[in-house]
Amino acid sequence: MTRELTEITVVGGDKTGLIARVTTVLFERGINIEDLDQAVRDGLFRMTMRVDASEMETSSDELRRTLGDLGRDLGVDIQVRFPSDRTARRIALLVTKETHAPETLLEAEANGELTEGEDDEAEIPVVVGNRGDLRGLAERYDKPFYDVGDGNGSPDEDRLLDLLAEYDVDLVALARYMRILSPEVVFRYEGRIVNVHPSLLPAFPGAQAYRQAKEAGVRIAGVTAHYVTTDLDQGPIIAQRAFDVPDGASVGEIRRRGQPLEADVLLEAVRLHLADEVAVHKGRVHLRSGTALDSDTSSDGESGPDSSSLDPQLGLPDVAGKANPDAPIDGEPVSRPVRSDD
Repeated sequence: MTRELTEITVVGGDKTGLIARVTTVLFERGINIEDLDQAVRDGLFRMTMRVDASEMETSSDELRRTLGDLGRDLGVDIQVRFPSDRTARRIALLVTKETHAPETLLEAEANGELTEGEDDEAEIPVVVGNRGDLRGLAERYDKPFYDVGDGNGSPDEDRLLDLLAEYDVDLVALARYMRILSPEVVFRYEGRIVNVHPSLLPAFPGAQAYRQAKEAGVRIAGVTAHYVTTDLDQGPIIAQRAFDVPDGASVGEIRRRGQPLEADVLLEAVRLHLADEVAVHKGRVHLRSGTALDSDTSSDGESGPDSSSLDPQLGLPDVAGKANPDAPIDGEPVSRPVRSDD
């Protein structure tokens, strides 16, 4: 599981030789790199490494000091997160005005339902808003609340990053946070930001998704939980929920049908992430299920994992799936009932 590995993140200006300088420090101390992901966007470099430091030839404090000094020399920020630093995973809730999604997560934490494993612990230590509307909700659950907005909803992202670092956050949950995160925030927490969007992505990205669905005349709408990337509403999809749109339904009625599912699918995505049950491979989310990501081939010829051993609800519930007809299928004869006089 990735939680047993140490995570090292490097964020800053792109420089020649940066990767080599960092990896050399690790190699010299007997630290094995298990996974490395790096990208550059608009001159901003981001690298995330997961390393096996169980047999490293140094102390954790010395490694942090060495990488910190190297980061200052290179003009980048280097953070080290050891799995032994604490047992509970930490989630920051980012909110704006709507209560349904954040309250569901806060209630799940209060009831011990953020994780399903007995050995897994998770907490929500902070709620951050780009407006002050949900301060009362946070206080009702005894959570510190920080309004990083300027009064018009534009956030101070330097302050946001300071808060995420101060509370040593493992996962950022955008619980109907109505602002687009900058590349620097997304890069710094790549693969650790989950958003809920009120449509069946990739349909209807961006603002006013329920209104887009209404104007398109869809009969089935839905909601999506996905990882956030720098491309708006195009990150890897974790789970989805769908619902019927009655003929003539208003945007308000569509929204009322969708909001409970928004809360449900966001909680599902948070649980899957905390349990390390999902991995992103070639831009798509796969269930880990203890198998290699390319270990089998699906009926459409595309490779993917065997997820039969897991029981998350990634899409429609079983009862809805069983209601779908299973015939006719192209190339297969349609069976007819046998007549008694044949």
